[in-house]
Amino acid sequence: MAAPYPVGVIGVGNMGAGMAANLLARGWPVRVCDLDPVRTAELTSQGAEVRASGSLIAMDSTAIIVCVVDAAQTEAVLFGPDGAAGALRPGQAVLLCPTIAPQDTEDFARRLAALGVHAIDAPLSGGPVRARDGSMSLMVACADAAFEAHRGLIETLSSRVFRISRRPGDGARTKLVNNLLAGINLVGAAEVLALAERMGLDPGATLDVIEQSSGQSWIGSDRMRRAVAGDYAPRAHVTLLEKDTRLAVQAARAAGFDGPLGARVSAVFAQAREAGLAGEDDAAIFKLLRKT
Repeated sequence: MAAPYPVGVIGVGNMGAGMAANLLARGWPVRVCDLDPVRTAELTSQGAEVRASGSLIAMDSTAIIVCVVDAAQTEAVLFGPDGAAGALRPGQAVLLCPTIAPQDTEDFARRLAALGVHAIDAPLSGGPVRARDGSMSLMVACADAAFEAHRGLIETLSSRVFRISRRPGDGARTKLVNNLLAGINLVGAAEVLALAERMGLDPGATLDVIEQSSGQSWIGSDRMRRAVAGDYAPRAHVTLLEKDTRLAVQAARAAGFDGPLGARVSAVFAQAREAGLAGEDDAAIFKLLRKT
């Protein structure tokens, strides 16, 4: 594996911070940038260096990991005032990790390629704990040369690397397909536990059965265990799956596909947002459905 080189992480929320901590623990020099100084301060104690902007990150990082929320934030940190693009040099790499529309990923990749920069479409999945220990899933779509040049970084970030294709945008497509299923499974789990409660069953005991039976899903178990306990402290906000399922439905329609569940599930997340649950953990779908 190639020797560690300086890596910049723009956006050190739950997933970005986990990736930065993983890299630091494995001896990679890490520079971090985030609007929230509390988040960057937590990483300095682990050895990270703080930079005030994307352009300063780009000046002394061989590769940059963009781990912000959406396409608008990605545009801002790359191509906005003080964005990384103004300081990027040919041969550097940018890993695009947010869950965004495939067309946006393709656009960012094209604009980065015009600068001579490797664009690596690399959405991720698995949660902060797995980001921190390097066991998260990473869906990679990029040119072979970019993948081989940064294989060491990619394989340090994830022990579960899926080489999707050579076409940036296909990683984004894969992530949207995955997250739509995650949304479907989560809404389904919340619905049946709300139903169980309405029928006079104990939701915790019902979940015990589901977890050992045909209805089990990872996200259902993870979120509904917390929901049954009344724990809605945000690990993954409702707004994230609201965005992701909406983007997935849009991508489906662009592909000429109209399935029976995607749009309905997306509407449930939109309903949760409108009900004032946007800032809560997405386990709050249970809170929404038990009232219906």
